[in-house]
Amino acid sequence: MMDVFWLEQSEADLPAENDWLSASERLRLDGMRFAKRHADWRLGRWTAKHALAAYLHLPSHPQDLAGIEIRSAPSGAPEVFIANQPAGVAISLSHRGGVAACAVTLSGAQVGCDLEIVEPRCDAFIADYFATEEQELIERTSAADRSLLLALLWSGKESALKVLRAGLTLDTRSVTVRPVAPALHGDGRAQAPALAAPGSYAPKAWQPLQVVYEGEQVFHGWWQNTGDLLRTMVASPRPAAPISLEAAALSARCAS
Repeated sequence: MMDVFWLEQSEADLPAENDWLSASERLRLDGMRFAKRHADWRLGRWTAKHALAAYLHLPSHPQDLAGIEIRSAPSGAPEVFIANQPAGVAISLSHRGGVAACAVTLSGAQVGCDLEIVEPRCDAFIADYFATEEQELIERTSAADRSLLLALLWSGKESALKVLRAGLTLDTRSVTVRPVAPALHGDGRAQAPALAAPGSYAPKAWQPLQVVYEGEQVFHGWWQNTGDLLRTMVASPRPAAPISLEAAALSARCAS
């Protein structure tokens, strides 16, 4: 399985200065009119740069981080350049509720990640954005687990659409998310089981999932719920459970 590395940062981690941004990134930031967009973009770039510095074993001084630039491809997907040269890695970014996440893996792979808050969703939202199989799974799920399942299914879609480099330009019903029982993970043929009660999963452990695009193309990934946030990661080739970069990032900060 392919290794994918994961880092999260919060708004409390951000410095007041912008000297860790490249000149072109500072220009782009200055052009953002809306405060939320400004804050989310800045936090995402900060998180990505620290993830890349840890993954590539680079220093994390502000001037070094300024040499790491995350640009947007025509599809909107993030692409990494170091000293104006492609960095040879694949990344995905997400932010929610003052937290940002970055997933990093090797060049040539496809990866998508997403953060979601577990909260109620209305019936109209379910009817408009979820595939028939997903709606049937929701109907079979207890009221106590419904919000968790909805967050998982929606987050899995967001991650898969990033893998497809399409985002929400595609019909969200074209991707079907299947929570996979750990005992069945690996055969690629198991039918989607009902989501078990949260207490039946190991606390804070990453759990497997599948996403099927247009009924044919199968992607694999993982999800994790810690109570405050739900996280998903989907990738191709098939990924192992995400590996935390937090310790490496902390070590790099202490060294600086």
